[in-house]
Amino acid sequence: MVATATDIKLRGLPRRLVQEGVISEDALHTATAEATRLKTTLVSYLVGQQMVDAKDVALAACHEFGVPIMDLDSLDIDVEVVRVVDQGLLEKHRVLPLYRRGRRLFVGLSDPTNLPAVDEIKFQTSMAVEAVVVEDHKLQAALDKALEAVDTTFSSLDDDDFDLENLDVSAGDDEEIEDITRADVEDAPVVRFVNKVLLDAIKKGASDIHFEPYEHTFRVRTRMDGVLKELARPPVALSGKVAARIKVMSRLDIAERRVPQDGRIKMKLSKNRAIDFRVSTCPTLFGEKIVLRILDSSSAKLGIDALGYEEFQKELYLYALSKPYGMILVTGPTGSGKTVSLYTGLNILNTEDRNISTAEDPAEINMPGINQVNVHPKVGLTFASALRAFLRQDPDVIMVGEIRDLETAEIAIKAAQTGHLVLSTVHTNDAPKTLTRLVDMGVKPYAIASTVNLIIAQRLARRLCNNCKQPREIPNEALLREGFTEDEIEEGLKIYGPTGCSQCTDGYKGRVGLYQVMKVTDTIGRIIMDGGNAMQIAQQAESEGVWDLRRAGLQKVKDGITSLEEVNRVTVD
Repeated sequence: MVATATDIKLRGLPRRLVQEGVISEDALHTATAEATRLKTTLVSYLVGQQMVDAKDVALAACHEFGVPIMDLDSLDIDVEVVRVVDQGLLEKHRVLPLYRRGRRLFVGLSDPTNLPAVDEIKFQTSMAVEAVVVEDHKLQAALDKALEAVDTTFSSLDDDDFDLENLDVSAGDDEEIEDITRADVEDAPVVRFVNKVLLDAIKKGASDIHFEPYEHTFRVRTRMDGVLKELARPPVALSGKVAARIKVMSRLDIAERRVPQDGRIKMKLSKNRAIDFRVSTCPTLFGEKIVLRILDSSSAKLGIDALGYEEFQKELYLYALSKPYGMILVTGPTGSGKTVSLYTGLNILNTEDRNISTAEDPAEINMPGINQVNVHPKVGLTFASALRAFLRQDPDVIMVGEIRDLETAEIAIKAAQTGHLVLSTVHTNDAPKTLTRLVDMGVKPYAIASTVNLIIAQRLARRLCNNCKQPREIPNEALLREGFTEDEIEEGLKIYGPTGCSQCTDGYKGRVGLYQVMKVTDTIGRIIMDGGNAMQIAQQAESEGVWDLRRAGLQKVKDGITSLEEVNRVTVD
């Protein structure tokens, strides 16, 4: 027999809601019956149907049960506390660990009568659990955010959370790794050591890992914020075994030690999160040096505002991206953030109505909605052949990983001349030299002048840690020599320097881009066609208001974002 609304007697929280005038008795009877039918909690049903205000329900629960109440907007959730409770329990009962005091865990819930949730968390954590009332609609949003943070925050990873000997690691493709029975590969300490190095590098936010064998030593270094730091010095006898282990993980030939090899590793950290590593081996005098590049797709989704462009530079880039055809070139040394700059632009262009294709060596950032191709010269898939294929597939936007030769340059130029927007990189020191580099390759000057819309030269400088940076006293004469103007000094220029604290590395935390953004104007185009050199182009660009990399760096120093030492490290005075 199904109970009717009038058969349901009110007690506890429902009675309190009626007594305090939050909802009428008839409406509550109906809501209770519906919540039972839908197999959901009364509080979730009332708030979800907007029959009551979530704050009123929380206050009523607080008064009825004598349980403390908390506003989730005023609390920063600690990911470490959330990780204490199994994710399945949190999702099943809609509860959120808020904070802990010794062996007491305080959890937020919208319905204090949810005793099964409290009991299960007690059993799973072996801790005393205290309930705290929170607003229902804020609880769901905070729970989703906390679970996402647990899944994606690498700094919170703990070695104890992983079986270092059996970590889910595979090659970068879907093919299975062939069984290897060699002792140096299956040696459990070696497997554990390699997995721990990879995890430590991820936790530290490193961009590269270097395994370097020498005659009497073997060291492991990581590149953090652009600077190499030593991570470990394992016994030199392990160098060959470590190399073999990494080569198996990346599907390389462990028997071939005479020539360089390239591969890829995928490390699965959770069911929703995996990290890719690009692997490069190189034979040296005393073994193979192996470098792993940690690939993070999320860096391209930061947005253009997070990259460090000055406002006028950002506008130039966005304007060039809005054009239906032409070419945008990015230049800078390896590791200067060129790929992130290009993919940030592609992310802006990545809409349903555009066909975007990229040719890279290899593709470092995976972006849904973009057709990405890895070039493979050994089988004839070069940048040039990939470009030819793209042009037969009705493209709107094409990205070429690098223009290395005349053939690739000519096809890219023709694509830009025939109604396509082309993005690419060229290895030069600054924007003016990029134009003369194309001429040196053999590209016709008139073709360069008519197709290249914008050139971006860039470097990455370390950001000062906001927690510990300190003002520096530098004489005015020294500031003038560094490139600051007298007007800037008279305005009260304040220079900051690194100090170092527990939250950073040597006083720095993260990196910021320094950019030279040069629009190829008609005047610069004429200089190119007249056979002008890079110096003439640079002088004209400066007269048109283009900042060089040094000027961009000094502006970051003036804004307190980086230090003068760091700008001197990455730019030329």
